[in-house]
Amino acid sequence: MSHPLDKLMETTMESLKGMVDVNTIIADPVETPNGTVIIPISRVSFGFAAGGGNYTNGGSSDNKNENKNSSPSFAGGSGAGITIKPVAFLVVGQGQGEVRLLPVSKNAMFDRVLDLAPEVIDELKTLINR
Repeated sequence: MSHPLDKLMETTMESLKGMVDVNTIIADPVETPNGTVIIPISRVSFGFAAGGGNYTNGGSSDNKNENKNSSPSFAGGSGAGITIKPVAFLVVGQGQGEVRLLPVSKNAMFDRVLDLAPEVIDELKTLINR
């Protein structure tokens, strides 16, 4: 016979499984009217706790024989929390090689400058060669 805590854990895990799937991390793509596809990417953190215990019903010391025949009862509970934080957007254009990752952070401007550095260097080379 299984313990009631097993059922509690099973129910908790099934609920978590329903909350978190691959579409939570990489959301469904959105297509703009010009054909560009935007894919939201998120960071997902979750945690849960579950516990329980057996206890016997207390009684007065006069009813000792009655307490010997009573079976222990189970008390338990569980809880879960989830945090979803947007991290970036993957932007896919119509042209070949038009893929950009646009981060959503305080350092996004710095990251964007680093992403554009090769293009800027190529443009400078072109200007210098003219």
